Amino acid sequence: MINGLINVYKEKGYTSFDVVAILRGISGQRKIGHTGTLDPDATGVLPIALGNATKLCDMLTDKSKEYVATFMLGKRTDTLDISGTVLEQKEVTCTPKDIEESIKSFIGGYDQIPPMFSAKWVNGQRLYDLARKGREVERQPVFVNIENIEIVSIELPIVKIRVLCGKGTYIRSLCEDIAKKCGELAVMTELERTRVMCFDAESAYKISDLEKLRDEGRLLEAVTPTDSYFYEFSEVKVLENYRKAIDNGNKLYKKMVKADFKPENGQIVRVYRDCGKFMGLYTYNSEEGSYSPYKMFIEPKED
Repeated sequence: MINGLINVYKEKGYTSFDVVAILRGISGQRKIGHTGTLDPDATGVLPIALGNATKLCDMLTDKSKEYVATFMLGKRTDTLDISGTVLEQKEVTCTPKDIEESIKSFIGGYDQIPPMFSAKWVNGQRLYDLARKGREVERQPVFVNIENIEIVSIELPIVKIRVLCGKGTYIRSLCEDIAKKCGELAVMTELERTRVMCFDAESAYKISDLEKLRDEGRLLEAVTPTDSYFYEFSEVKVLENYRKAIDNGNKLYKKMVKADFKPENGQIVRVYRDCGKFMGLYTYNSEEGSYSPYKMFIEPKED
């Protein structure tokens, strides 16, 4: 089984679930997940987790992401992007300075109302399912963290921005809200996710690239090991005599491991078998002189 992350560049027309299904075929394994949905018309970075790296999915969705978005003033659609049904149009009257000031006002974050065409759950139903039935329901605003917005270009009615934001931000809604603050309508015309954590668009693999690597027997070249996500933590190796303890995810004591540092109370460490196989994260308890499981990456079938 392959364990690790592949930096996939999702192209237009694919859903995130499409990419997962295709990667199942390319890798020949079923244990795969993605780390944050991209709309079918959006492109860009979609890290795919394989094997024990699927346990990272919830952790990666919390990370900051960078997007480059283009939106057009003067039009509003039901989906907030160019693929939707046009609901309203009007002449653009604001100035580039108006848009610039509006953009800057959103840096730091704001309370954002999720769009109807989104995967958010409300009263046990996905919003997009309700939207497709022609129903619109009240949505509670959610605070979203906008770390930074860089203006790439303003050539009215077209505006292009680079956004660094936190979890749960809808860029379509951000574009509409920027325009609305100027008394304008807007639809997003293009969206590219350019970065997620250490994964960027420049180093991402298209599906055709991965198919070629598979055919050449080189697919593992595209895989980033699961433990690379945790290189900020110090490394501990379990002595071979105590392999059973780590295989079962048990508490470990100082005599059972070797470490080239003096651990501090509460410190998180990477734990490996003596052979170098990554097993999980443990926290150190100085009173007991022990390491307790924090997050394990053990596969059900070990050799």
